[in-house]
Amino acid sequence: MKKETTIYDLAEHLSLSPSTVSRALNDHPAINQKTKDRVNKAAAAFGYQLNTFAKNLRKKSTDTLGVITPKLDSTFMASVLAGMEKVANQSGYNLLITQSQESQEKEIANAKTMFSSRVDGLMVSASAETETLEHFDQFVNKGVPVLFFDRVLEDSKMVKIVIDNRKAGRQATEHLIEQGCKRIWHITGDLRRNVYSDRYKGYRDALKKAGLPLDESSLFESKLIPDDVDEIVEVIKKSKQKPDGVFVSNDLYAGSLLIALKYSGFRIPEDIAIVGFNNDPISRIIEPKLTTVHYPAYEMGELTAKTLIDHIKGEVDMNMQDTLILSHKLIIRGSSDRSGQK
Repeated sequence: MKKETTIYDLAEHLSLSPSTVSRALNDHPAINQKTKDRVNKAAAAFGYQLNTFAKNLRKKSTDTLGVITPKLDSTFMASVLAGMEKVANQSGYNLLITQSQESQEKEIANAKTMFSSRVDGLMVSASAETETLEHFDQFVNKGVPVLFFDRVLEDSKMVKIVIDNRKAGRQATEHLIEQGCKRIWHITGDLRRNVYSDRYKGYRDALKKAGLPLDESSLFESKLIPDDVDEIVEVIKKSKQKPDGVFVSNDLYAGSLLIALKYSGFRIPEDIAIVGFNNDPISRIIEPKLTTVHYPAYEMGELTAKTLIDHIKGEVDMNMQDTLILSHKLIIRGSSDRSGQK
């Protein structure tokens, strides 16, 4: 195996002191640019690798933030991560990203990986199965800040960044009621998670306020993946009391449902009005375009990373506020708008 190049090898080759080479490699202001260029050119030629691990041990920081997500395959999460990465990189941090795949066991393993990797702070969106946060105690005990975003455990004392999902769910359902819908179905994700349980609570609030019956047979808990759409379409087709409105907890499923219903002969929104959630790209490319709730995913990523970094730098104490709430907006489009009908 070829011997690894060291700072001392570079110093001997360049007739410089090891300390000068080290400072040049670390872009120290005391070293002039000409010397830095010489050192970096030689380092590249010899295949020198900076020992970042040893450097981080000395300064007791890794300049790395951890992120644990339920899944990485959604437009929403991609936007959140883009916002986080922008802020993190601007502040000199890298992101270490893992996914729990909706498993508490995998989330616990992710947490161990993050702790072993000595991340400076951790951002978490809980899995569908997560019922306890004990696996994050090791971070708290070590003084490593942990911040939850989007999917949170309500009774947790850890800092949370969310939108008002209950209010958003209520507004989405109220809009369907305003369009004349009286038999409104709700298709949701795992009700153990706040994002879905709160949207369901908002749906119930709106029905109760309008004096419409709350029928549990109108609630469908789903994985919210397009593969499951055909099943719900068959339920709708066979139902004696077909829905005239459907509120779905994400856009990918809502858009797929809209297309499948049209293919089955239903008119949208005349027969069935549909509202989704997240304002994903699919909401703007299907016909009719999908009414949805705009969830500021990119901004959530930015705020989550900024809050954590500001706390690490000692500029703010994020623990002074339990929950940060971002604004959302109902965007009305053709899938639910019956205002042009006579």
